[in-house]
Amino acid sequence: MLDAAASGQSALLVAPTGGGKTLAGFLPSLVDLAKHGSSGKIHTVYVSPLKALAQDIARNLIDPIDDMGLPIRIETRTGDTSQTQRKRQREIPPDILLTTPESLALLLSLPEADEMFEGLSCVILDEIHAIAGTKRGDQLALCTARLSRLAPDLRLVGLSATVAHPDAIAAYIAPNGDPARVRRITGAQGAPPEIGILVPEPSGPRDRTLPWSGHMGLFAAPAILAAIKASGMTIVFVNTRAQAELLFDALWRHNDETLPIAMHHGSLDPEQRRRVEDAMAAGRLRAVVATSSLDLGIDWAGVDQVIQVGAPKGVSRLLQRIGRANHRMDAASRAILVPANRFEVLECEAAREGVAEMALDGDPPRPGGLDVLAQHLLGMACSAPFLPDDLYAEVRTAAPYARLSRQDFDDTLRFVADGGYALQAYDRHRKLFTDAIGLVWVRDERVARQYRMNIGTIVEAPMLRVRQRRGGVLGEVEEGFAAQLVPGDTFLFGGRLLRFEGLRETAVEVTPGTGGEPRVPIYEGGRLPLSTNLADRVRRILHDPDLWPLLPVPVQEWLALQARRSRLPGEDDLLVETFPRGGRWYLVAYCFEGRNAHQTLGMLLTRRLERAGAGPLGFVTTDYVLACWCAHEPQDMAALFAEDMLGDDLDAWMADSAMLRRTFRTVAVIAGLIERKAPGAEKNRRQVTINSDLLYDVLRQHEPDHVLLRATRADAAAGLTDLGRIAHMLRRAAGRTVHVRLPRVSPLAVPVLLEIGRERIAHGAGEEDLLAEAEQLIAEGMSESA
Repeated sequence: MLDAAASGQSALLVAPTGGGKTLAGFLPSLVDLAKHGSSGKIHTVYVSPLKALAQDIARNLIDPIDDMGLPIRIETRTGDTSQTQRKRQREIPPDILLTTPESLALLLSLPEADEMFEGLSCVILDEIHAIAGTKRGDQLALCTARLSRLAPDLRLVGLSATVAHPDAIAAYIAPNGDPARVRRITGAQGAPPEIGILVPEPSGPRDRTLPWSGHMGLFAAPAILAAIKASGMTIVFVNTRAQAELLFDALWRHNDETLPIAMHHGSLDPEQRRRVEDAMAAGRLRAVVATSSLDLGIDWAGVDQVIQVGAPKGVSRLLQRIGRANHRMDAASRAILVPANRFEVLECEAAREGVAEMALDGDPPRPGGLDVLAQHLLGMACSAPFLPDDLYAEVRTAAPYARLSRQDFDDTLRFVADGGYALQAYDRHRKLFTDAIGLVWVRDERVARQYRMNIGTIVEAPMLRVRQRRGGVLGEVEEGFAAQLVPGDTFLFGGRLLRFEGLRETAVEVTPGTGGEPRVPIYEGGRLPLSTNLADRVRRILHDPDLWPLLPVPVQEWLALQARRSRLPGEDDLLVETFPRGGRWYLVAYCFEGRNAHQTLGMLLTRRLERAGAGPLGFVTTDYVLACWCAHEPQDMAALFAEDMLGDDLDAWMADSAMLRRTFRTVAVIAGLIERKAPGAEKNRRQVTINSDLLYDVLRQHEPDHVLLRATRADAAAGLTDLGRIAHMLRRAAGRTVHVRLPRVSPLAVPVLLEIGRERIAHGAGEEDLLAEAEQLIAEGMSESA
């Protein structure tokens, strides 16, 4: 790293968690500042995706700098920074500034940004794998492009423990997007991790302890608690905030010894999260149940093991989580995987195999979003007037926008200026103007103030605070969940049973709960997608009986019976089963492309089944399987799954899809068409939804090629709908669709049919009927008779 700095090169450092990469990233800056002293300007900017990580790095740097007596000032700048400290930083800049993408974008929008950053020497981008390819990553790349213009000798340093696409990440760091200009440095690998899989031992041939479906893993709470008792500090990772609440509650139900077990997720009050982090650092806890809120960055040196409850959904994600344990290069990190159902047993075994081979996964960074570009253009105008030709050239030096067409740039600039053709008549959409010599200016200070209040690319569902009637704030739940509650309902939150008393202004008012059937808040975007890498490995395990001895006996028997009753999915084909049950016909397709792709595929498939006269009645998906049920027997599977499904059917569905409206809502907020915050007011979910739906309809009717509609379609194709994976699957299945017509449900189809019941019945009296139906379905699927 010192050599790269001495030669003025940008660098990508990839090293295992605990290998010292953060200190190595800062070392050239510390050496330079110690040797030449402070210039009175910001020397180094460190950017983290997490505010807590920036604060943690500050603590870890300040102590050794103070011990050495170095006159180096380090400060953080995040959304939590006080106004007094912000003012001081603008008057007396620190030598090293630790910040987030949003705060950096805000600083670059200030009129004094040129002076503030003109002496910048280095930008350190931590956890770069987690941000490149996201909208926050697009925003950060545009910011570093501006910084490179303000400080032409600027070096960029990327830090990561897991990089699946090194060329793309190097291009992200490189000046002008040329990966050849980046020095790549790889740290020595530590001891390979030790990964076990925890499944209950069967008590007999009819034992049903290992669930057929579901994704919470609550059945394993006693075994998880035993693993916690047998170790020191444990992080119990889960995949959703709802799962965290339920598992935390289940662990405490069995925690007779009252071991100190806490919970950490993004909807809890920040002060509560900080208390948990401090208790972890001080070694006062035995376990923490956590979501991705503890995935990144902060080094918990006292963690002895990691337990992942539910399948990890990706090798890189699993490695990142395993890296939280045992920060010593000479000792193995210990991890236990707890599959929540039978298919997840296969996925956990596939993940363990992928980790052993270091087969990192994840999608490569996608092209930058036009909605993020719109926000950036307004921010640059807030800082200083610009010439469009100059800013276009600057934007194209950011890797996500290297191939941005001039047409897209001009259309985006036109939108920011006046809303575009369909909206130009409305004064509130006019934010920029062009003077006589072609300079683009922000219209007035009100526009700049609104921009700074709404900056950022994270668009979450509107949240309401959870406030005790006699006490403080516990955290936040989504407005949509709160709207479903009636006074007297109970729900789990922050490890407590709470009783809903009513809505008071923007808060959910609660008192301690005393019984009833509690609900659990569900948060949008909580489900993690299954990676293509793991999906391919699961297919290979299914197809190769020589690998089955690695699996628990009940799973081996399940697969063997499937082979006898029907057949197993192949590595390169598409297995489709049809069978009658309960007066309906079922179609089950073993696609293995992830829940997002299957949801889209289900929508398209039902349109085709309708045209074919099968009378589709509904569908349900998992990460592995898609099931449709129909009034009549489906025919001609090859035609149903033909590649032209992504033609007219897709266009017709997307045009009327509620999903596209939700995607437009996010795009419109990021681009500034809809402002979430205004002085003295914040829009609620209903207001944002009504505004975005009206605007969506106006643009579709009067300007169907509007830049925000183009951005919406691009986001839908790349994200929610996973069109690339569907297209790949349909190409793979062309000429290799295998249809098996069965007299009844097959063993492999049982899990997805059980999901139908789960979606119909949330809780209450219907559960007994559901359990009886499940037992009947399992018995039918596992019967040996033909």
